[in-house]
Amino acid sequence: MRTIRPADEGAPPTTRFAGKGVLPTIRLAGKGVLPTIRLAAILGMLATAALLGIVAATAGLGIAGWITGLVTGSAATALLAAARMRSDQPAILPADWVTLTRALLIAGVAGLVADSFSRPLAVTALVTLSSIALALDAVDGQVARRTGTATPLGARLDGEVDAFLILLLSIAVSRDYGSWVLVIGAARYALLLAGWLMPWLAAPLPPRYWGKVVAAVQGIVLTVAASGVVDRLTGMIAVAAALLLLAESFGRNVIWLYRTGAGPRTRRAVRIAVTGLALVIVWFDLLAPDRPWQFDPAAFVRIPVEVLALVAVALVLPPWPRRIVATIAGIGFSLLTFDKILNMVMYGTVDRAFNPESDWSSVRPAVGVVRDSIGATLTNVVLVAVWTGVALVVVIITAATIHLTAVAARHRRGTVRGLAALTAFWGLSAGLSLHFSPGFPVASASETALAVSQVQAYQAGLSDPRVFTAATHSADPEASIPASDLLTGLRGKDVLIVFVESYGQVAVEGSSYSPGVDAVLRQQNAMLTQAGWSTQSAWITSPTYGGISWLAHSTLQSGLWVNSQQRYNELLASQRFTLSDAFDKAGWRTVADDPTDYPNWIPGTAFYHYDQLYNQLNVGYRGPKFSYSQMPDQYTFAAFQRNELKPGHKPVMAEIDTTSSHIPWAPLPTMVPWSKVGNGSVFDPQPAQSESAAAVWRNGNTVKQFYGQSIQYSLKALTSWVTELNDPNLVLIFMGDHQPHTAVSGYGATHEVPISIVTRAPSVLKQMSSWHWQNGLLPNLGAPDEPMDAFRDQFLNTFSTAPAQTASAQTAGR
Repeated sequence: MRTIRPADEGAPPTTRFAGKGVLPTIRLAGKGVLPTIRLAAILGMLATAALLGIVAATAGLGIAGWITGLVTGSAATALLAAARMRSDQPAILPADWVTLTRALLIAGVAGLVADSFSRPLAVTALVTLSSIALALDAVDGQVARRTGTATPLGARLDGEVDAFLILLLSIAVSRDYGSWVLVIGAARYALLLAGWLMPWLAAPLPPRYWGKVVAAVQGIVLTVAASGVVDRLTGMIAVAAALLLLAESFGRNVIWLYRTGAGPRTRRAVRIAVTGLALVIVWFDLLAPDRPWQFDPAAFVRIPVEVLALVAVALVLPPWPRRIVATIAGIGFSLLTFDKILNMVMYGTVDRAFNPESDWSSVRPAVGVVRDSIGATLTNVVLVAVWTGVALVVVIITAATIHLTAVAARHRRGTVRGLAALTAFWGLSAGLSLHFSPGFPVASASETALAVSQVQAYQAGLSDPRVFTAATHSADPEASIPASDLLTGLRGKDVLIVFVESYGQVAVEGSSYSPGVDAVLRQQNAMLTQAGWSTQSAWITSPTYGGISWLAHSTLQSGLWVNSQQRYNELLASQRFTLSDAFDKAGWRTVADDPTDYPNWIPGTAFYHYDQLYNQLNVGYRGPKFSYSQMPDQYTFAAFQRNELKPGHKPVMAEIDTTSSHIPWAPLPTMVPWSKVGNGSVFDPQPAQSESAAAVWRNGNTVKQFYGQSIQYSLKALTSWVTELNDPNLVLIFMGDHQPHTAVSGYGATHEVPISIVTRAPSVLKQMSSWHWQNGLLPNLGAPDEPMDAFRDQFLNTFSTAPAQTASAQTAGR
């Protein structure tokens, strides 16, 4: 590198001086100068054609590649020759030959990149040419300094060659990593355009070693990313880090140029722009809703009372107290912004606001679900990005608040007038209940209301443990039913309670994908009926929505409304009598089967008291993972049959939790013959044959389509297994755990999920006749609908000889 060039990082060129800032003397050429320049141009064009010929012979090069490469090489040599002929040193200097060589190599890169739009990229050729060009970047500077021929023009040419190579590499990498990578390549040209519009941005910069480091990092990182020697995740992290370095270097250069070269008009315009930006940030922050479906332009056409109060305080306080108040206010606004984000996440998953007292305990399980879906490495990257984003939000909002109050104090007279007018309009709007749009009053106090609601939610969260603990310790008549009278109506039966992941009401009613699910239910119901099975269905209301399945599992088992992680934790610490306890007491073998569990799942034995726990590690699965799902549902059922339903087995009660219909619903498994399931290796080709989660989630309609297909698969796997098993003593109760994520169900959906029973025993259906369930696997909207916490008592009282009296604690907190 001959200079610390702007093209390296988007700044104008500046010569790297060898001494104390004085250019060394240039040894000018004699009469042979012009022929030499012309010779360089001719040789450059011929060399370009030769290089492209070699690339075509070794890697293949189409017409687009040839044309792009020839145009690039010819343009580079012509520009170099023209620039030297018009300069005050009209000579091809030694370092120029190195620069010209690099330009010709980059012409080959340009041809390969252009060709990649119609055929696969020739990675080896591209990396080879780019690596040589990057290596020579360190040579031309050494040559220029040792021969005493360093010139501003040479530096400019060298820098532009670097910038063009980075642009080409960013185009190549963006094909795999995404269009955001193009920012790296476009940065130099964006600043060049800005320099034409604002001349102070085109001023020379002082030499800066860090700029050279940043420039080198861009080329090296992009070349490595294009090579494919690192996995996609590592490459994206590296490219993102390079982009951050570039942004930092650009920012530092622009700030220096502004401080040293911007005129009074520019400075005034920048001050106005910064103040306007600060106002927009604070305004948006205070008025932004905390529920995704409320985002509407009308939400921001309001007057936040918090801004009026903040400006009023800023006008009466001296500088230091004003800064302290502004800082506190900015941090407070930032925390409430974070709370809005959490509310949006919670509404999108469990259809309620975030509780600042009780919901923090949900974070770790949520991270665990994400880790199971996308892997530990990417999860850690996401967590780092989230916390970095939180820190940036706090800094930006706090800085904007401080700046806004400082400007208000400096322009006291105008601020007082504006504040008086806005305050009067705010009061008038509040008095008249003026709304530009329903739900968005012009006189806004939404930030204050949010703060108050969070305080109230925190207080409610503090009191909830007392209420729920009282419920867990209250009298439980079902627990006192004698073993000889307990579940007598099911003696000798294998009772399976199956939770079908994300099987909600929207799967079977009023959605674009419900017809397909309904068709499968009708088809499978006909198959079961033909095989001698009877089916009935209804609705049941889940305590959760979009996720956190274990809340539904524990609610059904305990007969208590477990709608938060805090309640779940309190339940596990209690001695509550569960369905698994009831079956164990009545003499059944009790089993839990969840492919996502680990061997150290303590609640399985400590609270539910299962005799056997099956998880992802102890069922002999040797097949592939399907995103979050560790194994296909078909294998889960086959392994359960192999392990627990052997001839002559003791009656079994089991809770089986399926996972194939878990978000992100891709890739999806497909059914194989039951005799071929084996150890699961038969599923090995299937993930590659299905769409990836990344591809599916690019389009909302595709997400819904794949959700519907996942439910169809899970239902087919379950019902076909029933006929394959052909156990006349089987009593199967299956239901959804919750509605799917809002990406599928939308906002405002109910908490209802289907529940069905499949049995060959007429006595079972006769005993539950008072439930009034509908025949078939597909309930209509008129079917009975009960809360999930009512199921335990209803079930135990129906199938026991001596029904207990329903405990009043059942409805605690519902």
